[in-house]
Amino acid sequence: MPEVHWTQYLAALSTPTVAIFGSIIAYRQWRTAQNKLKLDLFEKRFAVYNAARSALSTITTSGKITNEESYKFLSGTREAKWLLDETISEYFDKVLWERICYLQMLQAELEGLPVGDDRNKNIEQQSNVKDWIREQHPVLDAKFASYLRIGH
Repeated sequence: MPEVHWTQYLAALSTPTVAIFGSIIAYRQWRTAQNKLKLDLFEKRFAVYNAARSALSTITTSGKITNEESYKFLSGTREAKWLLDETISEYFDKVLWERICYLQMLQAELEGLPVGDDRNKNIEQQSNVKDWIREQHPVLDAKFASYLRIGH
C-alpha cells in the first residue's frame, strides 16, 4: 500500500476549510446587513417619534402651538403609516392631529372674544385639551416602545 504524503491530506482539507470560512464570512455579512436595517429603521422611527414629542412638548410648555409647529408635526409624522403599524398612524391622524387643530381653533376664537361666559368657556376648553395633551407623553412612549428597542 502506497504511503500518502501529508500534502495530500492538506490539499483534501483545504477545500472544506475555505468553504467553512466563506460560510462564516457570508453569515457575518448577512448579520451586519440585518443590523444596518435595524439602525436605519430606528433612525426613521425615532424622527417620527421626535416630531410628535416636539409638538406635545411645545403645547405642554407654552400652552400654544403655532402653524409652524403644526406643519412640523404633520410633515414629521407623515411616514408613520409606512414605518409603524396602523394604530399609531391613526393615533397621529385622527386623535392627536384633531386635538391640535381643535386647540388652534380655540386659540384663534379667543382673540376676538370679549370678557364673559363665552371667553371663560373657551379658556376651559383649551385647558381640557392641554391637560389631555400633557397626558399623552407616556402614551406616546408606550406606543413607540416596541419600535424603538434595538435588541441583538
